[in-house]
Amino acid sequence: MLLTTFVIGTDDFVIAGLLPEIGNDLHVSEAAAGQLVTVFSVTYAVSAPVLAVLTARLPRKALVVGGLVVFAVANVATALAPGYGLLMVMRVVTALVAASITPAVFGLAGRLSAPERIGRSIGTVAAGLTVSLFVGVPVGTLVGDAFGWRATFVAVAVFTVVVAAAAAYFLPHLTGAPEVTVAEKLRILRRPAILTCVGGTVLGASSGLMTYTYIAPVTENLTGKNGAVLALFIAVVGVAGAVGTFAGGRLTDRWGADKALLASFTGLVVATGALALIGAMADHGAPVWLVALALALWGFAAWGFNPPMNTRVIQLAKEAGTEAVALNTSGLYIGIALAGGVGGAALATYNGTGVSLTATAIGLAALVLMIITIRRYPAAAPQAPAPTPEPAPAS
Repeated sequence: MLLTTFVIGTDDFVIAGLLPEIGNDLHVSEAAAGQLVTVFSVTYAVSAPVLAVLTARLPRKALVVGGLVVFAVANVATALAPGYGLLMVMRVVTALVAASITPAVFGLAGRLSAPERIGRSIGTVAAGLTVSLFVGVPVGTLVGDAFGWRATFVAVAVFTVVVAAAAAYFLPHLTGAPEVTVAEKLRILRRPAILTCVGGTVLGASSGLMTYTYIAPVTENLTGKNGAVLALFIAVVGVAGAVGTFAGGRLTDRWGADKALLASFTGLVVATGALALIGAMADHGAPVWLVALALALWGFAAWGFNPPMNTRVIQLAKEAGTEAVALNTSGLYIGIALAGGVGGAALATYNGTGVSLTATAIGLAALVLMIITIRRYPAAAPQAPAPTPEPAPAS
């Protein structure tokens, strides 16, 4: 399941590194090529909850394996697209397939794990998205530089086929959702407890991804350095983000989703606030090690809130858990879109420090929202593992 989210995340994010090549090959501007990223995110955000409801009764293994096969075919068609228009259509198709698979995989993680290990299982699945940013995307970009952007999507298609084969072999056969009417599921999804989780995800993703989107101008404003130092910062964030995703799952199992979530949002606010403070006090002269330390804390917290948040919505939604995860994932993509727009305005107004200040304010709003909603709608307490029965004494 980790490989499923890895390949989907790679396909989603790698196109950002291929924009110049796509623009030159298809004779469009980089700004126009950038809309391929936008259309994927918007399509995913709008369609994920709807597709989760429509596919709820399908057997889980058939949905995941079949979806991966369609995803591979769509990537081959993407590589063969003769023009910008068809390429845009294929990004819509791949987004629709991704929006149907990803929530199902998170739901499977919750159903297949023991109650006391749900957070860990969801954290492992979420790590696929994190690792795709710092492994899949750089590798895909290198393939594109060496062999052209079309080769990148062929490579994604080939790897998707491998993942589909692994899913067909390893995933157990599970039925779809229990007999719950669509009206009942929609009623569950309209609960304030669920909607406030989605709101927290929108704000948390906007705060966290804003710093990542503009990491180059933010760190250059702090240290006055770019190039190799920027690569170091990205590596630090990548390692911290991967560790944070796994740790977020383990802390969810140990502390419960609510406490782990509040800890993640607190760390996010502290980290972005530290970046803003460093920028205000040491403009272009901050030590590299100090900035790297703040980025490590930020990467850990920014990606660490995904497991407890998804665990929380599954626990609150119960029989509509997969649909709730889909709605929450839509919130993630909305947050990513807001991060780009709001962060760009902050950068234009007050350089990289403005981005950090804006991210801090949004992160603080997310923390306050979740403190209020957790007090009113607490999730389930963590469950201790069942005790191992002692062997009977020998006679």
